[in-house]
Parts: sequence; C-alpha cells; structure tokens
Amino acid sequence: MSSAVVINQRARSTEQKALRRHAVLEAAETHFREVGYEAFSMAQLAKKTGVAKGTLYLYFQTREELFLTLYEQSLIRWSQVFIDDLSNSMTSKAYSQILFSTASADGTFLPLLIRLEHMIEHNVDIPRLISSKQVFILQVEALAEATSLSLSLSEAQAIEVVKTMGVLLIGATQGDQGPSLDHEALPEDVQNLIVSFSSEPLFIKNAVRIIEGIRTEAVSNI
Repeated sequence: MSSAVVINQRARSTEQKALRRHAVLEAAETHFREVGYEAFSMAQLAKKTGVAKGTLYLYFQTREELFLTLYEQSLIRWSQVFIDDLSNSMTSKAYSQILFSTASADGTFLPLLIRLEHMIEHNVDIPRLISSKQVFILQVEALAEATSLSLSLSEAQAIEVVKTMGVLLIGATQGDQGPSLDHEALPEDVQNLIVSFSSEPLFIKNAVRIIEGIRTEAVSNI
C-alpha cells in the first residue's frame, strides 16, 4: 500500500492511525531532504500528503516534535549501519573513518543532530523529551557494546568514546552547513582555510587523538 493511499484514508482504528503516522513520517523525511531544516514547512507537508495541516498536529504537536521523531529514526538506522560495518580489533583511524562515512551517508541524521540540543529539543514538551532521551540511552549502550569489541576497550571507556564522538561529530560537521563554494573562484589562502576546516579530516584526526587518549589514560591508571 502506498504512502499516499494510507494518508488519504480516514484513520479510524489504532492500526490505521499508526499506518497514517508512518506515512506522514516518510513524506516528512523526503520533504526534509529536499528543502532542509529552515525551509521545511508543515503547510507544504500537508499539501504533499493531501491532508489538512491540522491533521498533522494530531500526530505531532509541533514541527520540532516531528523533527525529533525523524532524528530518533535516523539515529537508530545509522547506529545499525555503523555497528554492522565494524569488526573486531580495528584501528582507531579505521573506526573513526567508518563512523564519519556512515553518519554522513544518512541524509537526515547529521542535519538534525547538529540542531538537536539548540533548536529541536526546546520546542517539545518534557514527557516527549524524556522519551527521546531514553531512546538515546539505548542507542549509546548498543554503540558502546560494539565499540568495546572493535577497539578492545572496557565498557566505561567505550561509553566515553561514543559520547565524545557524538560531540565531535557535531562540531566537525557544523561548518558544512554554510553556503557551498565548490564552484567559486577563491583566493589560495581562502581555499587553504576551507580545506583545513574540512569536516572529514578534522573529525578523523581528532577522533583518533581522543580514542588513543582514553586508551592511554586507562593504562596509566593501572
């Protein structure tokens, strides 16, 4: 059954409402990838789904609550892809490269992650925020378990790595949200500056330092 059919049907049963909510989320993610965070419009989403704008608010109280749900979905999706790509006894660099490449490949995860704490979470109610944090805790635990095996770290070390990688990922990729200058004729000093702040090498270099620092710190405390 297509999303359009599900959305345009009048949802009566619990199952029908769940199907419509799922269809709205699919359409919302497509709309988000097309226009981005700032241009995302609930009114445009309503037009795309063929429902009244008010109907969307039966499922999501605010635009940010919708974004929070999309973030949770993308977090779970990315986590599984990342974990599946890991192997035992990896180098810190290989681990960092896989983390960055898988996170970047998901067109929803990073754009929402960098706006999560400063924008999205400020416009949802407390019970919804709590439930989102519980989703995050479960994903951190799953990521830490896989990280522990891949990097031969203790559980506590792996949790520290996972949490720190999240913060580093936000910082390293925020620069990518600016205007694209790929096709512009730029002075050499400006080009060099942009290259030096390119998110991927910046992330990988500092991720390796952090992982090795956590590892060394543990050894020195023995």
